[in-house]
Amino acid sequence: MRSRPVTLTSVDSYVEGVHFRLDPGWPEPAQIGARALAASLSDLAAMGARPAEAYVALGVPERFGERRALELMRGAAQAAAGAGAQIAGGDLVSAPILFISVTVVGWAAQESDVVTRAGAQPGDLLAVTGAIGGAGAGLMLLQRGEGARSDPPALRALARLRAPRPRLAAGLALAQAGAHAMIDLSDGLAEDALQLARSSSLAVEIDLQSLPLEEGLHELCAQLQRDPYELAASAGEDYELCVALPPTALARAREVLARSEGLALTVIGRLSAGAPSVAFRAPDGGVRRLRGYEHRI
Repeated sequence: MRSRPVTLTSVDSYVEGVHFRLDPGWPEPAQIGARALAASLSDLAAMGARPAEAYVALGVPERFGERRALELMRGAAQAAAGAGAQIAGGDLVSAPILFISVTVVGWAAQESDVVTRAGAQPGDLLAVTGAIGGAGAGLMLLQRGEGARSDPPALRALARLRAPRPRLAAGLALAQAGAHAMIDLSDGLAEDALQLARSSSLAVEIDLQSLPLEEGLHELCAQLQRDPYELAASAGEDYELCVALPPTALARAREVLARSEGLALTVIGRLSAGAPSVAFRAPDGGVRRLRGYEHRI
């Protein structure tokens, strides 16, 4: 592979029973492979990086079979190609459960082009791309055995879960517009914003009602008996970008984002000096402490 001026690497693992199931209605093998690639590529998007290579380690139980394993890898290869990357290697082993470990390598022209989680400054605005909450609602539908629903709100939510899109063009656009820090929304806004706050040693306050909700989420949450804003704040796997940027960069960021991907950029809060934390301001003026997905071992 041709060397690049600055290289960046991200590693993610997807494990049966933790990140997905092989039950009817859940993502098919090709979708599992594509989702695993999308998760890793989304990390590169949050750095403002361009993807290059991917390496896939696949653990396959005997019950999964060769045909489905090939389908999974075809889905992964298609996702990589769609992002302008290629699968350059990996490993295949037998395993008691299905797992996929993906390493992606990206590049930037110079170190100053790279956006990390640690660059936010007091007074920065916090904003998110697109709409959130859809993938979380889709996951809840699958967990309730409602993956075969065909009403439009359910179809949109299930599509967000089954076929996530890493926001690579958006990450580049935001980096070029002057983003100070970014993170992708994989573990939920509450958890990912906290990671950004900790890395930047700042406090974050978010206006709960300002969150841009997936179309149809109000209707779905009424059926699921969940508050749509709290679901959007705590559920993960949307793979949108959460960005800290100075107020002076907002207009340009919105302009380049709309031009590059046709995405909206919604301001949801602000960063300030203080102990790293995330507070969600409710309409009644109260503060809610919400939690996203936390990895435990």
